[in-house]
Amino acid sequence: MDLKSNIPEGAINEKWTNHKFNMKLVNPANKRKYTVIVVGTGLAGSSAAASLSELGYNVNAFCFHESPRRAHSIAAQGGINAAKNYCNDGDSVHRLFYDTVKGGDFRSREANVHRLSEISVNIIDQCVAQGVPFARDYGGLLDNRSFGGAQVSRTFYAKGQTGQQLLIGAYQAMMKEVNKGGVTLFTSREMMELVIVDGKAKGIIVRNLRTGKIERHSADAVILATGGYGNAFYLSTNAMACNVTAAWRAHKKGAYFANPCYTQIHPTCIPVHGDHQSKLTLMSESLRNDGRVWVPKKKGDTRDPKDIPENERDYYLERKYPSFGNLVPRDLASRNAKYACDDGKGVGPTGLAVYLDFAAAIDRLGENTIRARYGNLFEMYERITGSDPYTSPMSIYPAIHYTMGGLWVDYNLESNIPGLFVLGEANFSDHGANRLGASALMQGLADGYFVIPYTIGNFLADETPGSCNSDQSEFKQAEQDVINRVNTLLNINGKRTADDFHRELGMLLWDKCGMSRNAEGLKEALEKIPKIREEFWKNLKVPGDSNNLNSSLEKAGRVADFLEFGELMVRDALHREESCGGHFREESQTKEGEALRQDDKFCYVGAWEHKGENKPQELHKEKLEYSAIDLAQRSYK
Repeated sequence: MDLKSNIPEGAINEKWTNHKFNMKLVNPANKRKYTVIVVGTGLAGSSAAASLSELGYNVNAFCFHESPRRAHSIAAQGGINAAKNYCNDGDSVHRLFYDTVKGGDFRSREANVHRLSEISVNIIDQCVAQGVPFARDYGGLLDNRSFGGAQVSRTFYAKGQTGQQLLIGAYQAMMKEVNKGGVTLFTSREMMELVIVDGKAKGIIVRNLRTGKIERHSADAVILATGGYGNAFYLSTNAMACNVTAAWRAHKKGAYFANPCYTQIHPTCIPVHGDHQSKLTLMSESLRNDGRVWVPKKKGDTRDPKDIPENERDYYLERKYPSFGNLVPRDLASRNAKYACDDGKGVGPTGLAVYLDFAAAIDRLGENTIRARYGNLFEMYERITGSDPYTSPMSIYPAIHYTMGGLWVDYNLESNIPGLFVLGEANFSDHGANRLGASALMQGLADGYFVIPYTIGNFLADETPGSCNSDQSEFKQAEQDVINRVNTLLNINGKRTADDFHRELGMLLWDKCGMSRNAEGLKEALEKIPKIREEFWKNLKVPGDSNNLNSSLEKAGRVADFLEFGELMVRDALHREESCGGHFREESQTKEGEALRQDDKFCYVGAWEHKGENKPQELHKEKLEYSAIDLAQRSYK
C-alpha cells in the first residue's frame, strides 16, 4: 500500500483552512447515529472525547486507570507552547513552525507542523476559558518563559505542574459530557485487540482489570490516544503503566509503525541511583531558564561543588552554543552531558551526572523569585535526593522521555487502516527526530480539540452508522485470540518475573539503541532480543489467575509486546545510517563530533508493515518535502 499523506494542495499557510472547507460534513441530526471509541483519556483522548460528544457523536472512552486524572499527561511540568507573541519578542506562527521543524532535525511532516503552529494560538484561549490557572505577570496578563530550541519566550505555564492543570481542564470537559450522557466512560479497561471488519477499524477487545472479564465493543471509528512507548527501555521518565500494547495490537492488525527508533532523551533527569530502581524522575526543562549546566574542568574532581571556583568550572553549553546557551534543544543538551561524563568529568557517586546550578539566578533575582517559579520542582528534587537545590546544585543526567515515533497517520490523523485514527504521542507526525520542549501538550490538545473533530467527520460521512456489532465473527475471533494469549501467559509457569525480562531488554536497548548507536551494537541487539523473547515464553512466571485484579498478568502482557516491539525499534535504527536529532549514529558525524544528517538518503518517514509472525517487517517510505523551509544542517551556535 502506498503511503498517501493526503496533504492538501496550496500555500502552506492556507492548507488547513482550505482543507476544513473541502472536507465532508455530518449534519447534527446524523451525528447522534454514530459511535466513536476513544482509547486513552490523557490530554489527547479526553479532549477528543469531550469535543466529539459536544458535536453530538456518541463516544465510548476507555481508560486503564481507575480515573482519567491519573493519565501520564500530568507529568508534563514545564509548559505548553503557543505563538501568541505576548512578550513582543519576535514570535509568530511561522517562527514556531520553523523552530519545530528545525528542532525535529527536518524529519517531521511540514504541513502537519504548520497546522500545529496555527492551532497553538487557540489552545491557550480554550484552556483559559476552562479555568486553567496559567501563571500571570504583575499586571495580570498571561506570563511566558523560554524553552530549549527557541530564542523567544512562548511557553505558557502553571508553575511546575502545567500538564496536571491542563489535564484537569480536559478531564472536566469530558466529565461534563459524561454527565450529559454523550460520553460513556469505561475505567480500568485495557485494550487487548483491535477489531477489523471488511478492512476497517470497527471495535476493540478490552480486559476489565478489576474482574478479568474480556469485553467486546463495536463502533463506527476507533481513536487511539494511548501515549508513547518509552518504557521499552525499562528505566524512563514515564509512569510505570505506560506501554506500547494498544499501538502494537493495531500494528499487528496492519497499521504501519513509523520511525520507531525515534525516542527522546531528556537532559534534565535525576540520575540512576541503584540496580533495582523502577523508574526515573524528570526535572522540568523549564529549570534551564535559570539553571546553569556545568562540570568540573578537571577530570575526576570529587570536591563539593561549592568548593570548586568559577575558573575551574566548564559551563560547556554556554561555551559551545553561545547563541542558545543552556536553552539548546534536548538532544544537544543530552549528548553533551554524555560527552562530559565519557570524558571523566561527570560528578556524583557514579560519575554519570552533571550539575544544574541556580546560585547565579538566586543571587540575581532572590530566592523568593526562584521559589515562586520552581518551588514544587525543587521540593520534589529534595524529597528524592535529600539535597537542597537552593543551596547546592542539582545533579542531572539524560534519560528516555518522550517518543517521536508512533503509528503512521496521514494529514487527517488517520492510519493506513480506514477508520483508525491516532492522536498525540501515539502517532509520529509532528516532532521529527527530536521534540522541542513544551510541544507535547500542544500537540495532544491540538489533535483532540481542533483537528479530529473535523477530520473524523470526513471519514464518517461515507460510513453507514451501526454497520457492525460485537456479535459478528470478527469480534468473537479477536476475543478468543485475547483469551488464548492470556492463558498462555498464565500457563508458562517458569521461574523469572516479567520485570526481570523487562529490565534485561531495557538495559540492552539503552546500551545499543540509546543516545549513541553503531551498526555493530545494533546487530548485537538484534541477535540477543529474539533469545530473550524465546526464554520469556518458556520461563515466565505469572502468579494468580485472570479472574480478578492481577498486576503481574498486566505487566506480562505489556512486556511480551515490548519484546516484539524492541526488535522493530532496533531494526529501524540499524537501517537509518545517519545521525539525526537525538539519535547519534557513530558512523555519521562531523569533524567536530556533531550529528551529521544524510538528506540524500534518509529524508523520509520509515513506516514498517507487519507481515505475519516470524516474518520480516516490510519498510515503506513517505518522502518528506520542504517547501516553506530549506533543508539545512542545524546550528545553535
